[in-house]
Amino acid sequence: MFWLALAFVSATFLGLYDVAKKRALTDNAVLPVLLLNTLFSTLLFTPILIDTELGLGIFQGTFLESETGALRDHLLIVLKSAIVLTSWVFGYFAMKHLPITMVGPINATRPVMVLVGAMLIFGERLNLYQWIGVGLSILSLFLMSLVGKREGVDFRRNKWILCIALAAVVGACSGLYDKFIMTQMNPIFVQSWYNLYQFLMMTTFVGLVWYPRRKTSPFHWSWAIPMISILLSIADVAYLFALKQDGSLISIVSMVRRSSVIVSFAFGALMFREKNLRSKALDLVLILIGMLFLYFGTR
Repeated sequence: MFWLALAFVSATFLGLYDVAKKRALTDNAVLPVLLLNTLFSTLLFTPILIDTELGLGIFQGTFLESETGALRDHLLIVLKSAIVLTSWVFGYFAMKHLPITMVGPINATRPVMVLVGAMLIFGERLNLYQWIGVGLSILSLFLMSLVGKREGVDFRRNKWILCIALAAVVGACSGLYDKFIMTQMNPIFVQSWYNLYQFLMMTTFVGLVWYPRRKTSPFHWSWAIPMISILLSIADVAYLFALKQDGSLISIVSMVRRSSVIVSFAFGALMFREKNLRSKALDLVLILIGMLFLYFGTR
């Protein structure tokens, strides 16, 4: 299944993206980092936008070939941009203030929400294996909350936990929305315009929210910032092409993408020297076993 292979490619680069994001956000202002991420992502796809809109045909016949869209298509992409950006704002703040070895496993439970949404919206039904996967994910979250207490992170009162929870919920909505629009549009067209609309939104948001208060939340340059855009763009293109394939299931693609937590967890242990790795590793194993049950339940 080619779409499944694309999902694993997306997962690998998504894990590396989380590592670059954690590095860029360390002792740094969140909103300008996010703004630059959207800027560099836009620049990566600007040649495709120009080629398509001017009809130059440079990318014609390649996997980067795009198309022009109607007003309705652009409005759908604007909505996608707003949904993803909302998830990112919450997620970036959480990533800055929480250990990556905690953020990753919490994010990895996102497929459970997507699975429930797919069941309600697209008519996908859960069998015994899938319910076991859901149960293991819920158990892993409970165990993670116990580990969090040892690090001074109270899941019920910590605002950064609330941020990552909101990021996960909105991100799950984004996954379901992606499945809807990818039945109608070219993946490169979506990715190109979505980046541009996000950049315009973030420029306005940063100008209104961060810039007037920049002295209290200083920003410094990091080479990890452009890497965020490069790694995420590769992950997103592979993801959108996976959804575009006939027979692809959003519940499985979303689940496989969350296996990116293996990459981010490994770097959290090796690069960031985070604590309580043994307990967090147990939570991670439960999540991965839950993913396997979701996978076999969908075959």
